[in-house]
Amino acid sequence: MNAKIDTLKVFTPETSQSGGCSTANKANSTKPSPRQSSRRLAREWQTIRAMIQIYCRDHHHGALCQECQSLLDYAGLRLDRCQFGVEKPTCAKCPVHCYQKTRREEVRVVMRYAGPRMLWEHPLLSLRHWLDGLKYAPLKIE
Repeated sequence: MNAKIDTLKVFTPETSQSGGCSTANKANSTKPSPRQSSRRLAREWQTIRAMIQIYCRDHHHGALCQECQSLLDYAGLRLDRCQFGVEKPTCAKCPVHCYQKTRREEVRVVMRYAGPRMLWEHPLLSLRHWLDGLKYAPLKIE
């Protein structure tokens, strides 16, 4: 009986870490990033992360390589700084192209490859991303 209680203590919210955010970022940041405070942006982050992981696994054979990690970091930065915030449309419907030209092409290649594979590996994320794509994009903020 005591062994069960001890194992439950290990998994309390105070001892677990949130996925996707390093402790160094938490210590340096005074306010949470938009993707930490919004379910919609957190889902967008999970989607791009899953796509890059699928692409890297199949093309670079293993864990995220330096190039793919760099692309993922850049995507996270763009997501955190999105001017639309929670109202962010999917990238295909966005009126603002916030990615650098070379990065935009890299993400396009990743999405073309990983998009169809997402249906098998992450069906719920795929469905939610598809549904998000049906929404109208907000007007461009000047």
